[in-house]
Amino acid sequence: MNIESIFSLFNIVSVLFLIITTQVRARGGRPFDENYVVKWGQVLKLNQGKEVELSMDRSSGSGFESRSHYGSGYFQMRIKLPPKDSAGVVTAFYLTSKGNTHDEIDFEFLGNREGKPIAMQTNVFANGQGNREQKFVFWFDPTADFHTYGILWNPYHIVFYVDKIPIRVFKNDKRYGVSYPSKPMQVVASLWNGEDWATNGGRDKINWAYAPFKANFQGFSGSGCHADGQSINAKSCGSTMYWWNARKYSRLSAIKQKELRNVRAKHMNYDYCSDRARFPVPPVECRWNQ
Repeated sequence: MNIESIFSLFNIVSVLFLIITTQVRARGGRPFDENYVVKWGQVLKLNQGKEVELSMDRSSGSGFESRSHYGSGYFQMRIKLPPKDSAGVVTAFYLTSKGNTHDEIDFEFLGNREGKPIAMQTNVFANGQGNREQKFVFWFDPTADFHTYGILWNPYHIVFYVDKIPIRVFKNDKRYGVSYPSKPMQVVASLWNGEDWATNGGRDKINWAYAPFKANFQGFSGSGCHADGQSINAKSCGSTMYWWNARKYSRLSAIKQKELRNVRAKHMNYDYCSDRARFPVPPVECRWNQ
């Protein structure tokens, strides 16, 4: 074999190795330690750091967060929720700036008695103001396997996704004076005791005979505009140089709008915009978020 053939073979092998490595990396996700740190409680790293298990017992829950803060992006996590009797147990995946006037975008999974449906609650905070809950029932068993939960946050809107299906849209429309997240936020996941409110209005307490409760997380890659140690520069983090800020992501496609309407008609069981006991006059953003 001459030197040209050897060089050509080397290039082919190198390309094949890169393709295989990329595919494996995409399936398994990046190692946890690249982008995340443990913040509290019992956190077990599995599968060479590509999966994390959070635990909760009487002494403590647990949680982790991203090393970086972000000003826009698409963030997702594959999650398997605690099985069996999980009443009072809250599993959470969210973005937050922390502090008294924090911004936050929430997925909260509210455990229930064995055999009863787990609630999926979404919420949006801006300048410390939340109370924008929408709740859903699952169309699958979230404790049996991993499912992907995603948050798109760009200058146009926030979109919540479950397995790539949009379930909620919160639009940014300054004409109506709506508060919209404007602070750099970290990605956070946690498992904690919410028995005071999470299940049946706090009437169903945690059954500690099932402890420790465990939730598993995978897929630690994410796409976000880094905004560490500073306020969000709208010009940079809103730039179309980032794919999630492109015009095509300023609204849902016709197919995604149909998916959104379908999942909300069949699986949403609470909307703060329709709760006249709490809000006799619906909040202003309800006008265009239907």
